[in-house]
Amino acid sequence: MNEIFNIILNDLNSPEVTLGNSVFKLILSMVLGVLVGAERKRKGQIAGVRTFALISMGACMAMLLSIYVPQVYLGLKNGDPGRIAAQVITGVGFLGGGAMIHMKGSVRGLTTAAGIWMTATIGMTVGVGMYWCSLIATALILVTLVVFETFEHHRNLGQENRALKLRVEGIVQDIEAYREVFRRHSVHLSTYFIEYNYETGITELNFVVLAPSRRNYLPMFQDLRMLGNTKSLTLTSQV
Repeated sequence: MNEIFNIILNDLNSPEVTLGNSVFKLILSMVLGVLVGAERKRKGQIAGVRTFALISMGACMAMLLSIYVPQVYLGLKNGDPGRIAAQVITGVGFLGGGAMIHMKGSVRGLTTAAGIWMTATIGMTVGVGMYWCSLIATALILVTLVVFETFEHHRNLGQENRALKLRVEGIVQDIEAYREVFRRHSVHLSTYFIEYNYETGITELNFVVLAPSRRNYLPMFQDLRMLGNTKSLTLTSQV
């Protein structure tokens, strides 16, 4: 039994590409890709379990092919095993770009795009037989995506620009009261624009504010509404 186990272990750790270690590497890369993909899908991202699993296995297969071609046709000491693998990084960049969504001046999906790129390198790492390194890298990715996100939310590290538009009945002569509301809710006023319509007696206040990500704006909206006869209030990402 020990002899069989040693034979299998030596085959898995062999620098040569064989059917046994190739299947093992593909399965391991698939499992590691699934772990990362499951975390992204849990956050509602476009790229999920199947996408990350295929990316990881594809990168692993490219790495195996990079090793196999010079091994079989040119000899182990000739050729460039990294030539095919080098193109994986370029190709994965297109997948990462497709995972990003542009919405009114803001970009979503950067973390998923980085995860796609990192998962591809994990697949390549499995392909060359660096098993422990690939396992540790996967664990670090999950720590980065889960633990660090909790830390960011707890510390309110993320900031985002928002455009706030109010239509108020009457001609507003002073915005100090609005500044006070922003200060009270820890929202920084970057700049503002005011438009008067004397015919209708309507003032349009356009504020560009900087606030922590995932901010609950509803309490601030209530305070802003109480400052005057507010007809409408609109909050959008800054274009």
